[in-house]
Amino acid sequence: MKKMLFIYNPNAGTGVLKPKLSDVVDTFVKGGYEVTIYPTQKYHDGMEKMSSCPEGYDLIVCSGGDGTLDEVMTGMRMRNYNAPLGYIPAGTTNDFASSLGIPKDILEAAETAINGQPFPCDIGTFNDDYFVYIAAFGLFTDVSYETKQSMKNILGHLAYVLEGAKRIFNIPSYKIRVIHDGEEIEDEFIYGMVTNSRSVGGFKGIIGTDVVFDDGLFEVTLIKTPKNPLELNDLLGAIVMRQINPERMYSFKSGCVQFESMEAIPWTLDGEFGGAHEEVTVRNSMQAIQIMVKTEVAAGLSVENMKGKEK
Repeated sequence: MKKMLFIYNPNAGTGVLKPKLSDVVDTFVKGGYEVTIYPTQKYHDGMEKMSSCPEGYDLIVCSGGDGTLDEVMTGMRMRNYNAPLGYIPAGTTNDFASSLGIPKDILEAAETAINGQPFPCDIGTFNDDYFVYIAAFGLFTDVSYETKQSMKNILGHLAYVLEGAKRIFNIPSYKIRVIHDGEEIEDEFIYGMVTNSRSVGGFKGIIGTDVVFDDGLFEVTLIKTPKNPLELNDLLGAIVMRQINPERMYSFKSGCVQFESMEAIPWTLDGEFGGAHEEVTVRNSMQAIQIMVKTEVAAGLSVENMKGKEK
């Protein structure tokens, strides 16, 4: 039999995995796998388990929210573990799974993990750390890691809205120099994100429609600090309409971006606290990890498919 390591977060999301755990494992075994199961016990436990587990697993599968996925992927990258990675989304937003077309249904996602197609997906390095699909700073980025898990479980997206509403009138602004592809930008920003996703915070299409996941490029969006209520209104209108307003935002693609500031700025990586930094270098690691996706979905995620459409 093939060997699988299954790491899951028993506290993720609304607990949708727990009542189906037996069926999920049964699906794996029927698929020809001898399964080693590990429920995470603490923060960063998924990373520690993955970085210390023995070699020889044919497939790694994790279940939880985006933070759990981030931990397991980080552990794999720390030791260059090259097995494919299956993902069963069980968190509150599950942005990355949504972007890759991984089913929301637990058992369908389990089937995809064992019978899908490995897709060579880009991931990011953030100084000496890793992230799967988003590195961000500024407005509300601390909400996801400060909101209590119990509140996320009960209220879902509303938990983020309520936490964010508490600080709408106290928006920090950061003066940052941004360097990419031979260009420099120096401005004041209330928010910035480097992403490889079609969904952020549960909202689809906010970055654009031509996002692919294996091209070696991130989508970078930087939102300028509004100087008056009119500029704030323009900015909110663009966000609601999911449009890039060039007067209020910078938007570009890049494989490497540097951020320099006079003060340490808190960052979030895949919804988890990524530390406070004055200097940050974000690099795209092209096609660095194999994610299991539905076979019929894989082509639509690839840069080669986008080139075909352009022709």
